[in-house]
Amino acid sequence: MSTADIGVVGLGVMGANLALNLSDKGYRLSVYNRTAAVTTEFVATHGQDRSIATADTAQQLVSQLGHPRVILLMVTAGPAVEAVIEQLVPLLAPGDILIDGGNSHFRDSNRRWRELGARGILFVGMGISGGEEGARHGPSLMPGGAAAAWPTIRDMFQAIAARVDGVPCCQWLGDGGAGHYVKMVHNGIEYGDMQLIAEVCHLLQHSLGMPHDAMADTFAAWNAGRLESYLIEITSHILRQRDRDGSPLVDKILDRAGQKGTGVWTAQDALAQAVPLTLIGEAVQARMLSARKAERVAAAALLGSPPAVVPAAERAAAVDALRDALYAAKLVSYAQGFMLLQAAAESEGWALPYGEIAMLWRAGCIIRSRFLGDIKTSFARSPVPPSLLQDPYFAGEIKAAEAGWRKAVMLAVGSGVAAPALASALAFYDGYRCANGSANILQAQRDFFGAHSYQRIDRDPAQRFHTRWLGDGGEELLP
Repeated sequence: MSTADIGVVGLGVMGANLALNLSDKGYRLSVYNRTAAVTTEFVATHGQDRSIATADTAQQLVSQLGHPRVILLMVTAGPAVEAVIEQLVPLLAPGDILIDGGNSHFRDSNRRWRELGARGILFVGMGISGGEEGARHGPSLMPGGAAAAWPTIRDMFQAIAARVDGVPCCQWLGDGGAGHYVKMVHNGIEYGDMQLIAEVCHLLQHSLGMPHDAMADTFAAWNAGRLESYLIEITSHILRQRDRDGSPLVDKILDRAGQKGTGVWTAQDALAQAVPLTLIGEAVQARMLSARKAERVAAAALLGSPPAVVPAAERAAAVDALRDALYAAKLVSYAQGFMLLQAAAESEGWALPYGEIAMLWRAGCIIRSRFLGDIKTSFARSPVPPSLLQDPYFAGEIKAAEAGWRKAVMLAVGSGVAAPALASALAFYDGYRCANGSANILQAQRDFFGAHSYQRIDRDPAQRFHTRWLGDGGEELLP
């Protein structure tokens, strides 16, 4: 085989499927895995009639590549990425391109971009979404880093990406860790979407007494309307799946959710950026609570079970309310996610293409949803609304769903069924649309015990005041 177009390091599920996707599109590959047996098995299973060379060492991989060398790392984020980069860098030359396709933290990607850039190596941090199926047949790709690399790798990665109306779900996002940051927020929204759906399923089953086939039918019907999305679609299939004894499989699955960290990173960075990412934060906390299984079982025995289910005559209306609540809360999740992207772009100096980001998520990724095209339209307005909740289209949608949303949250409270994401989204919405909120009490308390001062709504906003709360009650204008 002549020199390879790209080297792939790491042949786990994602790496192997991306390699096959690249091969399908006509690119010549060199593949390398730390465990040689994995490489051997991959080529034995998939290598027939493909231009795939194998490498036993990093040196051999590099020697099989054309110039500039392009290497895609598909290894576990963290120390493994560091180790592979340290192994490869001495073998590379200025102008070579190193792409990290794992779920690395964006600050690590920022650092690698700077450090490798100082040596002339073009580093790209590329978020990849879509799981095994997406990697094999068309993922959503979110590249960022050294812009000079983009002309070389653009055609290759746009060729393997998912497409909507002929447009690839792969566009350049910005310098440094921009690509991995967008992927991190994508994963945070994914956490929120999954938690919302889980809460609605729990309410359908335990508050409305709905059997699993009826729940599956409900999600299938919702997927044919404005809730159309990948996660709604697969939930219908999950609810319909039966175990060997004929009972619903999902009820046999332990209610303890795992997490790999990207949701936590999103919540942590939202705190650092002072962005109220309440729904995603609640989704992360819900997974943490789920991990306390033994504690929850003991608490259930001590504190009792939820009240009885809703009367049959009220269930149809409750299902409609849950549909509206799920839709409205999803809109809040995306609104909060884009708030975080905007804050990070300002602090990091990125020019994130928000409308294009929405387009990247239309296909191939886990959070693909019908209304992503409407998000792009919002960012094309002049001026751009400060939030999706102030966009005319989304404002109308959420107001139309509001009554059902409130009924759904009241159903959860009245039934004793936890719905933290649905409820926190509603609380955010009510707080966001409240022109005069309760923070005046907070600021008065802060001034009372700590002399932190306050501003007055009837004075110059640049002025700050302090009241002598325990003295004569007088007010001081601070310098």
